[in-house]
Amino acid sequence: MGAVRRRAAAALGVVGMVVPLSVALSSAPAQAASCTTSTGPYQKQVEKFLGRPVDGRQSAADCTAIRAFQTKHGITPNIGYAGPVTWGVMNLMNQQKAAGSNPNRAGKCPTNKGRIACVDLTRQLSWIQDGKTLKYGPVPVRTGRDGYETRTGAKKIYYRNIDHWSTLYDVAMPYSQFFDGGQAFHSISGSVWSPPGSHGCVNMRSADAKKYWGMLKNGDDVFVYGRKPGT
Repeated sequence: MGAVRRRAAAALGVVGMVVPLSVALSSAPAQAASCTTSTGPYQKQVEKFLGRPVDGRQSAADCTAIRAFQTKHGITPNIGYAGPVTWGVMNLMNQQKAAGSNPNRAGKCPTNKGRIACVDLTRQLSWIQDGKTLKYGPVPVRTGRDGYETRTGAKKIYYRNIDHWSTLYDVAMPYSQFFDGGQAFHSISGSVWSPPGSHGCVNMRSADAKKYWGMLKNGDDVFVYGRKPGT
C-alpha cells in the first residue's frame, strides 16, 4: 500500500477552518494589522451579505465585521477591506445556498449510475445521490487551486483510509476516499472556503467527510464537473 500512499500524497488539499454553511460571525482575535478605513469596490455587496447598513461607505463597524469574516475564512490580508477575494467567497456562499435541496437541477451529474458522489467545481458543492434521489447534501467543499485542479470526469473510489497521513505535506487526512490518483475526499481542520484552494483533493468539513465515509465504499462512482472559480 506504500505506492498508493505515495500517489495519495501527490495532490491533496490541506488548509482552512471548519464553519457551518450558514455564516455565523464572531469577534475576530486581536490583529497586528490596522483596520482599513478605505471603501472597497464591493462595499455594498459585502455590507448586504453581512447584514450591515448598505450605504457603500466603510465605517469602523463595517471593518470589524468584514475583518471577522476574513479571519474566520483565512482571507488575507484580513484588514476589513471589501475587495474581490472577500466578495468572491461571499458570492460563492450565496450560490451554494441557492442550490437548496436540488443541486442536480441542471442534470449534469449522471442519474443512471445508482449511488454516486457528485462534485460541482463551479459552485464548490458535493452531494450523494442514488438515481434522481438526493441521499446527502449538498455540502460545501474546497477543491484544487490554480495549477492543482481537481480533475474532471467519471471516477471510482479505489482506496479508503480513515486515518490517512500525508507524508508529502506532513498532515492528517481523516476519512480519505481516493478516486483519482492522489485526489480524494477527506476532512480538513480548517475552512472549506479558505482561498485559494487545495492541492487537488476535495476538502470537506469533518461531519460531511464522516458521513461520506459511512455512505460510500470502494467501487462507488464519483463524477466531477465544472470549473473552480479562479482556475
